[in-house]
Amino acid sequence: MVNYNPKVWLDLIFHSYGKQVMKTLLPALLFMGVFTAVICYIFLEHIEPNHFPSSTSAHSLLGIVLGLFLVFRTNSAYDRWWEGRRLWGGLVNSTRNFALKLNAVLPKESGDRRWFAQMIGNLVFITKEHLRNNIDYSELEIPDAEFLNQLKSAGHKPNHIASALYKKTDDLLKANTITGFHFINLDKELKDFVDLIGGCERIKKTPIPYSYTMYIKKFIFIYIITLPFGFITTFGYFTIPTVLLVSYILLSVELIAEEIEDPFGRDINDLPTDELSEIIRVNAREILR
Repeated sequence: MVNYNPKVWLDLIFHSYGKQVMKTLLPALLFMGVFTAVICYIFLEHIEPNHFPSSTSAHSLLGIVLGLFLVFRTNSAYDRWWEGRRLWGGLVNSTRNFALKLNAVLPKESGDRRWFAQMIGNLVFITKEHLRNNIDYSELEIPDAEFLNQLKSAGHKPNHIASALYKKTDDLLKANTITGFHFINLDKELKDFVDLIGGCERIKKTPIPYSYTMYIKKFIFIYIITLPFGFITTFGYFTIPTVLLVSYILLSVELIAEEIEDPFGRDINDLPTDELSEIIRVNAREILR
């Protein structure tokens, strides 16, 4: 995720991200530039303009409809991004509350304090990697080799760590280290962990409906591929930069929507889950030290 100052216009206009977008769209823009240039040459040099009356009216009307589609597309993608941020904000709050409650009931000399601090950090780091479909065990604080082997063999790794937290909390109750009242208070945060992870998985595993994504791309393609025919008699050879500009705007909006609809990856606009995971780990260590 990019940290930026929204008030510095020049930095935003000339930010390196714009170069990345241009690099991604370059093949499509090159194709449209060559295609438009060929169309302009054929119609302006070999066909009488009166024999091919063109008009921008149709594209103006279609542009309004396409704009509404793109607004809905972008808003839908942003809603998924923002919901993901809210879920990770809830994970930050629930882990802090869980650590604070443990800090109040566990004796200062208890070795369980360090274990819980490790597992809280492990839970968020394993969740982050689980959402990326790529587990990095080097980020985890493993208490022993047996735990690591069990974690590697587990199908749903965040569930395995959440289960370990539940079991450890239950052991504290059985050992009379905490009371039933304390257990009920801790159970709320343990339940929140599972609910928040499930919310993130819902976003990850439920993409924008296929038919909607397919047809919005078709509409964009049809719109920009027919632009030269609508503008050619009005703009002449200036049709080439006009088509390139319109293509760049429409394609870049769709590209941004594609990027933010899955907010848990490593793209520049994705959520800062690496930083949030480290914050949670540091907070848990500080509270339970």
